[in-house]
Amino acid sequence: MRVFAGARWWAELSPAAGAAVMAAGILSVGLRLIGQGALSIVALAVSGALWLVLAADFTARLLGDRGRFRAEADTPAALTAVAATTVLGARLCVLGWQAAAFALLVLAAALWPGLLIAVLRHWGRRMPGAAFLVCVATQGLAVLAGALSTATGREWLGRAALAAFCLGLLLYAQALVRFDFREVVSGAGDHWVAGGALSITALAGSGLTASPLWTGPVHTGLRTVTLATLGLSLAWYAVLLAAEAVRPRPRYDIRRWSSVFPLGMTATACLSAAAPTGVPWLRPLGTVLLWVAVGACVLTCAAFLADRESRQRR
Repeated sequence: MRVFAGARWWAELSPAAGAAVMAAGILSVGLRLIGQGALSIVALAVSGALWLVLAADFTARLLGDRGRFRAEADTPAALTAVAATTVLGARLCVLGWQAAAFALLVLAAALWPGLLIAVLRHWGRRMPGAAFLVCVATQGLAVLAGALSTATGREWLGRAALAAFCLGLLLYAQALVRFDFREVVSGAGDHWVAGGALSITALAGSGLTASPLWTGPVHTGLRTVTLATLGLSLAWYAVLLAAEAVRPRPRYDIRRWSSVFPLGMTATACLSAAAPTGVPWLRPLGTVLLWVAVGACVLTCAAFLADRESRQRR
């Protein structure tokens, strides 16, 4: 019976599961930045294993269940495939595995336009927080391309990163005007992406600001936008945290991984932006926020396991 239950679990995976890869991947990046090498590698291993599982599931649906694949590709959550791939690639780039990171960039860039267009065609009003994934996926490309540009010295990657960064800002604005703000007090978890999208924008901006490719007014502009988006993401953090305290939502939902990811992304953005923007107090703030994100990840894992056990008993 447990075998069949496991098979059902595999078949019932939704695109939103990609947020778990994103959460583990960004925690790995953040833990490395604060010197927690062993924990960082553990988080990377979890992210990589989950990515392989979801990649196999993505391929199986593409080849064996085209109807379901097309239906899910129309939803914003489908863009977690792009975002998760770029986050994992960014961590591998930091590890020095540039070839693997570049391969993941190529894969993400190939998936991005088709999924983005499909999602934008089905946008409506009063969208959930997952709508901001159009920005997250695009800024994920900017983060990975920027990291590879710095690591390899390829200027064209840096220019591509800047283009993706600018487009991501526009897509955030488009998502914001469609966001149903009632989700702040009623959302199942993906409402946190409203702030997380700004955090990954700040992370991309910090990488561009640190790049020697951009100087003068462009560098100043990138620093200003980085600090502005980081400040706004921290404001979202405070608002969303207050809403969780006023209206607790303890029941497990797969969209809760879309809460863990923004928590980790905000922390990592603070840690990464401290040096290139010249605001040193962002580093201790980022350290505190990172441990909060780790705690949230542990609690979400526990809730997932409890939910799985409950389902198997039925």
